[in-house]
Amino acid sequence: MKLIRFGPAGQEKQGVLDDAGTLRDLSGALDGTAAYLSDAYMAQIAALDLAALPAVPADTRVGACVTGVGNFIAIGLNYADHAAEAGMDIPAEPILFNKAPSCIVGPNDDVRIPPGSEKTDWEVELAVVIGKTGSYIAEADAMDHVAGFCVCNDVSEREYQLERGGTWTKGKGSPTFGPLGPWLVTRDEVDTADLAMTLSVNGDTVQNGSTSTMIFKVPHLVSYVSHFMELQAGDVITTGTPPGVGMGLKPQRYLKPGDEMVLEIAGLGVQRQTAVATP
Repeated sequence: MKLIRFGPAGQEKQGVLDDAGTLRDLSGALDGTAAYLSDAYMAQIAALDLAALPAVPADTRVGACVTGVGNFIAIGLNYADHAAEAGMDIPAEPILFNKAPSCIVGPNDDVRIPPGSEKTDWEVELAVVIGKTGSYIAEADAMDHVAGFCVCNDVSEREYQLERGGTWTKGKGSPTFGPLGPWLVTRDEVDTADLAMTLSVNGDTVQNGSTSTMIFKVPHLVSYVSHFMELQAGDVITTGTPPGVGMGLKPQRYLKPGDEMVLEIAGLGVQRQTAVATP
């Protein structure tokens, strides 16, 4: 299934795509007894006659595909070819850092460049959405805790991240730095072994990679993160990016107001964002 949240920012409702690609309004169809994103919640949706649900107008805003995100965890240098691009060694263990949940926006919302920023960058990433709470999860059980997957743009301010001291988190959580969606695709429909990933800026393809070059795979990451914090339904783990970020280009290239980004991961949909100056 492909789950979508739609409507004005802060007032989104839950929707689902039917087999014909029509967005259907789920907000009045679920009985509320199943925990959000649990297997029981997904089973309720699967049992519905989607064609009988109200269709959502095609021009309706699409919001982030998940709500109630407590932990927004990112994995650094998790693609071998991106580590080579950055001139950094492949890590012995996953590198973890936080993105602020407050940075989450819809897949087509504007990305705001922080005031005075000259190094705002892009990163197309596969994000994992947790569906079941767990701590110290065994790798063999990790996928039982996953609700599904979505596209993430891990927008990054490189000066804040790398030149201001401390942790990478400084460059990762500015407002609008976490577009998620358009869809949350349930785990039964996604094989993460070799998903094509692309990102273009103003029509120029700068990232063209695959999840096949991930160093640490999804089950390992879910298990690993759960040893440092409790993962809860709605938490997001975004799993790293392939080469082609602005910092790695020669010459380096960063976002300017008016730049348009288009991101796509095979089977997970397309994002489109315009970079704008922060008012």
